[in-house]
Amino acid sequence: MFTASDHVYMTRALQLAEQGLYSTMPNPRVGCVIVKNNQILGEGAHLKAGEPHAEVFALRQAGEQAKGATAYVTLEPCSHIGRTAPCAEALVKAGVSKVIAAMQDPNPLVAGSGLAYLKANQIQVASGLMESQAKALNPGFISRMTRKMPYVRCKIASSLDGKTALNNHQSQWITSEHARLDVQHWRAQSCAILTGIGTVLSDDPSMTVRSIETDVQYNGRQPMRVIVDSQLRISPQAKILQGGNTLIAFAQDLENKADALLAADAQLLCVPNVDNKVCLKTLLSHLAHMQINEVLVEGGEGLNGALLAQNLIDELLLYYAPKLMGSKAKGLFELPALTHMNQAIALDITDLRQIGCDIRLLAKPIYPC
Repeated sequence: MFTASDHVYMTRALQLAEQGLYSTMPNPRVGCVIVKNNQILGEGAHLKAGEPHAEVFALRQAGEQAKGATAYVTLEPCSHIGRTAPCAEALVKAGVSKVIAAMQDPNPLVAGSGLAYLKANQIQVASGLMESQAKALNPGFISRMTRKMPYVRCKIASSLDGKTALNNHQSQWITSEHARLDVQHWRAQSCAILTGIGTVLSDDPSMTVRSIETDVQYNGRQPMRVIVDSQLRISPQAKILQGGNTLIAFAQDLENKADALLAADAQLLCVPNVDNKVCLKTLLSHLAHMQINEVLVEGGEGLNGALLAQNLIDELLLYYAPKLMGSKAKGLFELPALTHMNQAIALDITDLRQIGCDIRLLAKPIYPC
C-alpha cells in the first residue's frame, strides 16, 4: 500500500515531530511534510500549545505549490476548533490531493473525523504508515485520551545488584554523570515529576530540569513537581516548593500545615484511601484531568512498590551502575514476599544501551489480566 518514498517522507515528518519533544504539552508532538513530484515543498512541526500546528507551518512554506501535493503528517489532522483553526480545513483550502497520516488521532473530538472531512472534500486519505513510531512519540497524549490517565514512567538508579540506597539512606551518587545528564532529558519531556515524602525528607531535592541548553525545543519549561505525602510531613522550606508549580497529594493534615504550605505557594490535593494514605490512582486521574500527559516517577522503593503493586507503572527506566552495594541496602520496589515464581512480574525489555559506564534499560511491566 505504501511505497519506499512514502516511508522516506514520513520518516522526515517524524523527525520534525521530535522537535516538540520538550515543549508541546498538553498537545501531541506532530510533524508534517508537503511533497509534490518527489520534491519537499514545505515542512513543519508543532512546537507549543496555542501556536500553529505542523500542517500550517508546512503549508506556509509550500505556498501555492501545495495544490495537488501530498501531505505526510504523523497524526490525523484535527477537525475541531481549539486554540487554532482546524488543520483538515487548511489542507482542503490549500488544494492538496492526498493526505497520508501515520495514525488516527485518539482525541475523541477528532477520532477519524479529520480524515473523514478530507475524504468528503475529494482528498485521497490513507493512514497507518509507520504507526508504531508515531505512537512512540506520544505515549502520554494517547494514554490521557484513551484511558484518562497519564503515561507513568518510573526512573530508578541502582547498583548492579539492584540497590538504590545504603541502609542509612545515602544514595548520591550511584550512577555516573553521563547517566544523570540522560535523566535530565527524560525530565524535560515529562509534564510532571512524581516523588514521595521519603525522598524529599532524605535528599531535599529540587526535582527540576538542569544541564540542558536552552533552545526552541526546551526553552526553560519546568515540569510540575508532585509529592505523595500522606500526613503532610513536608517542610514549607523544602527546595522542591521553590518556584511554585508544586502539588502535594495528602490524606491527613495531622500537624495543621496546610496554611503554611499554601503560603509557600504549594497546591494541595486531599485524596485519601481507606488506609488514610494517598490514593495513587485518584491522584493520577486528577493529573490527567489537569492535562498532564507524561509522569516521571523519581521516588524510593516505597512509592515505586505501591505504584507497581497497583499496575500503575507503564514503563520502567532503569539505570544500573557497575557497583555492588550488598544485601542490607535498599531495593528497587517494596513489595510483599512472593511464594511462587508465577507471581513475579514479567518485563518486556524494549531498549538496552550503555550510558557512560552505566547500563540503561527500558522495560514495560506485563501485568496479569
